[in-house]
Amino acid sequence: MGKITFMGAGSTVFAKNVLGDSMLTPALRDFEIALYDIDGERLEESFTMVTLLNKNINEGRAKITKYLGVENRKEALRNADFVVDAIQVGGYEPSTVIDFEIPKKYGLRQTIADTLGIGGIFRTLRTIPVLADFARDMEEVCPNAYFLNYTNPMAMLSGFMQRYTNVKTVGLCHSVQVCSRSLLKALGIPFTEPIREKIAGINHMAWLLEIEDADGTDLYPEIRKRAIAELEKMPESQCKDLVRYEYIRRLGYYCTESSEHNAEYNNLFIKSKYPELIDRYNIPLDEYPRRCVNQIAKWKHDKEEYLNGKITHTRSHEYASRIMEAIVTDVPYKIGGNVINNGLITNLPKEACVEVPCLVNRFGIQPTVVGALPVQCAAMNMTNINVQLLTIEAAVTRKKDAIYQAAMLDPHTSSELSIDDIVKMCDELIEAHGDYLPKYN
Repeated sequence: MGKITFMGAGSTVFAKNVLGDSMLTPALRDFEIALYDIDGERLEESFTMVTLLNKNINEGRAKITKYLGVENRKEALRNADFVVDAIQVGGYEPSTVIDFEIPKKYGLRQTIADTLGIGGIFRTLRTIPVLADFARDMEEVCPNAYFLNYTNPMAMLSGFMQRYTNVKTVGLCHSVQVCSRSLLKALGIPFTEPIREKIAGINHMAWLLEIEDADGTDLYPEIRKRAIAELEKMPESQCKDLVRYEYIRRLGYYCTESSEHNAEYNNLFIKSKYPELIDRYNIPLDEYPRRCVNQIAKWKHDKEEYLNGKITHTRSHEYASRIMEAIVTDVPYKIGGNVINNGLITNLPKEACVEVPCLVNRFGIQPTVVGALPVQCAAMNMTNINVQLLTIEAAVTRKKDAIYQAAMLDPHTSSELSIDDIVKMCDELIEAHGDYLPKYN
């Protein structure tokens, strides 16, 4: 019997997916499941839910334990084989609200703010100190465990863990899994399974480089034709994926994460000088705060269903249980994983965290050498990698200058604000986040 520790177990719905998947996996059914959180109410709700799920779909075979607060974190991790990370430092309030409202005062608008941009920078700076604490504990009490990181900003947090700790870390994001089929269905393109695809780049901006259906038909010519046809309907188009379709038209390739995300990863779409672009590309400004409010309200409505004793589960498409299964059984499985580059993508920096195909078996996560990306795709990735590397540098060195530099090189921030306003905004954010950030010099 092994052990799975879930960090941030108050993420009840996500915990249900990952842990329910594990209970439905024969090789994992008898594992101990340790739930850890710093919010007692949410931890108790998740403990009740997971216990009921274990009874309903797993014949009560798993041992379910719970651990509340920093003082119990080490015991939650002790002897773990796998650690799943799904935390949000500072939560919606106060931190996410701060990340949106202070930049808005300076005229800087965002959509999601959890991956790049000024919101992504400060979310990273809040989270890395917590992950560093996790890593120290893991190195002591479960040194051989795999750290399966689902927390955003994916590339920056996974990159920190991979470069500055001895913890075996892979970053996981389901945008790779749903990319091709979602695109084909949205464009109404018929295809035969299984889809053959090649995807590589960075998290939330990995490129669909090749795509064929089971008959060997190259689907990209029809994808490009239909995507451009949809763009030509603007501004009347009601499509929500126009930013990524514009990538296809201008860069030649589609990318993995949604248009509302990618709209803020560059200097092309959210521009105060051209406000008409927001409507033209159907860009949902302030989307993430709306989602948070709706999710909080939905949980209040749905939690009775989760806790009423009738809860069940069908195995999801999340990677976590399949990675654990492949390592335990030595039956290979392929994922899109976030790993340190080290020459996997030859025209991106070796210290960058990249998203590439990986083979998983008893020897762990083994990434694939991709080679060079198309020059324009690598160039777009680099505008994001610059910010990622500088933000990690800021978190490690505790130097304010590195925070300023990350913000100054962020494509969206630098296209909207002056250097003086960027520095002033960063200082205001540092002060507003208070104890959620360490002291910077």
